[in-house]
Formats: sequence, C-alpha cells, structure tokens
Amino acid sequence: MTNHKQKFGKHSCESRKVVCDQLKKKLFQQKSLFTNETKQQEEALLASYFVTYELMKAKKALSDGELIKNCAIKMAEAFNENKVGNKFQTVPLSKQTVTRRLEDISNQISNNVKDIIANCSYFSIALDESTDVSDTNQLLIFVRAIKEDFTIFEELLKVCSLHSTTRGVDIFNAVKSAVEEFGGFEKLSSVVTDGAKSMTGTISGFVGFLRQNQITVPTLHCIIHQEALCAKSIKLSTTMATVTKITNLIRGGNRSLTHRKFLTLLEEMDSAYGDLLLHTEVRWLSRGKCLVRFFELRHEIATFLREEVTNSAELQNDLEDVEFLRNLAFLTDITQHLNVLNLQLQGKKQTICQMVGFVDSFRKKLHLFKSALDKNNLLHFPCCRKLSEEEEEEEGLEFRDYTEIIEDLSSEFDRRFNDFESFRPDISLFSNPIHCDIESQPGHLQLELCELQCDPSLNTSQVTGIDFWKLLSPERYPLLRNWALKLCSVFASTYICETAFSSLKHVKSKNRNRLSDVVLSHILRVATSQLEVDFISLVSSFMKPQCSH
Repeated sequence: MTNHKQKFGKHSCESRKVVCDQLKKKLFQQKSLFTNETKQQEEALLASYFVTYELMKAKKALSDGELIKNCAIKMAEAFNENKVGNKFQTVPLSKQTVTRRLEDISNQISNNVKDIIANCSYFSIALDESTDVSDTNQLLIFVRAIKEDFTIFEELLKVCSLHSTTRGVDIFNAVKSAVEEFGGFEKLSSVVTDGAKSMTGTISGFVGFLRQNQITVPTLHCIIHQEALCAKSIKLSTTMATVTKITNLIRGGNRSLTHRKFLTLLEEMDSAYGDLLLHTEVRWLSRGKCLVRFFELRHEIATFLREEVTNSAELQNDLEDVEFLRNLAFLTDITQHLNVLNLQLQGKKQTICQMVGFVDSFRKKLHLFKSALDKNNLLHFPCCRKLSEEEEEEEGLEFRDYTEIIEDLSSEFDRRFNDFESFRPDISLFSNPIHCDIESQPGHLQLELCELQCDPSLNTSQVTGIDFWKLLSPERYPLLRNWALKLCSVFASTYICETAFSSLKHVKSKNRNRLSDVVLSHILRVATSQLEVDFISLVSSFMKPQCSH
C-alpha cells in the first residue's frame, strides 16, 4: 500500500500537472547534484595524477605532493579565488596517495611497453649495473624496439635489484626473467653491455650464459665506453695529474679563502674567464672543459701561485716549463677532439650505422692529425698553435714528436672497436644500397637489390639512412625491409642506462635512501619514459573515485 492517493488524490488535473513538474524538477536537481559531485571527484583525481606525473618527471620526493597542494591553496587565496582554493583542497596528494598514483602510471607504461614489444619487428637490450647509495647493486635493462613503419621506442624494461652477488649467472637470470615477462627472446636482435667482466665473459659471464642457453645474438661492448677507454690510453697522465693538483689547490676541499683570492685576482687582471673548473673522473666531458679553462688561465694561475700560495715552487716551475706547457697544449687539443666524438655518440635513437660512422670519421681525423703534425702544422691544434705563437723563436715550438701518441691512439681505436667490424658489411649496404655490389651481398637480398637499384622512384631519391628505407614497399621489398628493421633495432651504446643512473642517484640519495626496490622501479620507469600517459583512462578505471587525504 502507498500513500500516493492520500497525498495527491485531492489535486485536480491542472494542479496535478504542476505537482508533477515540481517533482520532475526536484529529481533533476538531485541527479545534477550527484553528477556534479562525481565530476568534481574525477577532476580532483585527474589533478592528483597530473601532479604525481610531474613530480616523478622532476625526480622529486613522494611527500612533495602535500607541499604543492598547500602552495596551490595559498596561491588561490592570494588571488581571492576561494572557489578554486576549495577545489584544490579536494585534490588527494598525501605521500600514500601519490605512491598509489605512481604505481598506476608506472603499470600503464609497463603494459604499453609490453604491447610495443608484442607488436614490434625486432628489439635489442642495453644492460648496465651500478651500486646505489645503500650499496645495492642495480641492474638497468633498457629495450630498443622498432615497429614495421621504422618507429623506434627506447624504454626501461626492468630495474633489477641484486642484493647478493653480481656474477654472470645472476645477471643472466635477472635478464631472462625480465625479457620473458615482456614476451621472450624470439625477436631479440642484439645485446650491448658496459663491458664489465661479469657481462662479457664468454664462459662464466652474462654473454657466456646467453650462448649456453642457445640465445645467439651479437653482443657488443658500449661504443661510448670504448671511446673513453681509448682516450685513457693517451700517455700524458702526469700532465693531467699536475693540472688536477693545481686546480684542487685553488678550488678543492676547504680552500674557500684561497678560491676567493683567486677570483679577485682574475677580476683584477680582467681575465676572459671567471674561474677554474673542477675535473671529475666520472664525467669524461669535464676533463676537456677543465683543460681548456686551465690552459687559458695558465698565466693568471702562475701569478697566483707565486703571490698567494706557499710551498708551490715545484708547481710554479711546471707552469714555466716549456715541456709541461707543450704537453698541456697538446692534451687540451686532443681531448677537445675526443669530446666532440663523445658528444656525437651521445643521444637517443641513433642507429649503429650513425655511431660507427662517427667513429670512422674520427679515425680519419687521426690520420689527418698525424700527417699535419709530421709537418709541424698546427691548424687543427689551436692551443698548440697559440703556445707556439707566444714563443720568441721564429720557428715556434716543435710538436712533431706527438705523432707517436696519435699513432698509439689510432691503434687503440682499431683494437677496441673490433667487435663492431662484424656489422661493417651491413652498415655499408644500409648506407649505400643504390650503388652496392649486389654479388657481394647476402644471397637472400640479391634479387630485391636488383629491383631496388632499377627502381626510378628510389634510385633518384635524395633521402638517406633510415628515411630511405621507410620508402621501400613492404609488398615489393619484404626481405630488404626486414633486414633494415633488424639492423636499426640494434643498441650500440649503454648511454641510455648511464642517463638513467644519473636519475637513480638523484632519486635514491643520502636523504632518500630508504626507497623500496618496487617504488624505485616505478619512479625510474616514469622518469625515463618517453611514452604518453592516458590519464583519462586511469581516472575511468575508478568506477567511484573517492578523495583521500
């Protein structure tokens, strides 16, 4: 039984219609109120995802979300926007909430990486291992995947925290587990490592266990590491040690007073540079910058040591010794040339063809340098030339004896880059398919190469490299496209791992050394990823989003 008749029976047709309209309006208002509340909750949830994402990209602490929320509320108050401030109040940004949002974002990226690998043509992996601030060995595994249209993705596959040993078998088991989690080794084209013995050992190293498990792919030693090792072979370590000693004497440790005096001297002498640069062994590029600055300030440094630093007679003598200055000038110039190569090799999504091309170019430069120095031609050695011009002798200084160092450096490049020679025929074909000798190419590609070299739309094309191979029709050139895709999938360096380790050191610092392995992995995945995040789908996954505090 209802009381509808008792409540509404007294109304006539007209009045009943009015009551009915009022009830409809009330129901609509109730629904609208419910919809608005839900919409506000969804907006607050979306805002919390946005803030979490930006925090992780900036590698900030999880607890910083509350600080951002408070700042936003204060800004709204300053602009007298109370309604906006009230909305900011509803955004959930506690440390626990930010951690959950981080996990959601990281899991979405991880699933997208799985989809990329599942749909790619080939992929390669880059491995590097280092110890974090809490003495935990962290193995970073990055994947480089290429799709049928030659789109390249470079993403973090896995962060593996190795809490016991870091033997070859430990690394292999960690990599095997990670790769199988993301689809298996079937499409793997190559592996590049940092060159550590536990990685490259053919019996008990990671590479050895790959072969023992019938995973037969090319394994490379990072091309940038190889270049740095070549640079270290230059036999002028005593000169570099003296530069470091003098620099530390002025800038290092607790020498703030000495440093201030040096800055004052530079200002008084109207120096072109405002300070010395410190050198660190960890950052190779710092050596070149440090040497250039030291060479340019050598006169000011000598004056400062003489006037302000006691017990520095030996170092003063070095700065006045022609032999030391010759070594300094040559070391500065050759290091600058090596720095140019180092910068060329850095960067993401470069093909192995590009990187080997940079190394080959430097090898040619070394031959040019040797030929020039044989004639004491200092065209490509600006510091040597400047030092020579300062000498009173008409002929200037002699630098012919440095050709031996150039020869040794050239030999070191030949020796260390030997493992890339197996790719030489492929690189040659990739770089010049139109004019290659077809009979010397792999048999399964020869017929399609005949077609390609006689295809007017291709043999007159001005595009080169990967852009050229994109032009090939999958129907007409399936084998050539597949071959090019595999070559372009190869990682040639662990540079992407090195940049991620820089992020790791920032994320897991002395002040934040209690991060769990899982949270650290989530942070690094979000911080390093280049994939777009679908925030709307993350919000939609919450059927009834609730604001937390």
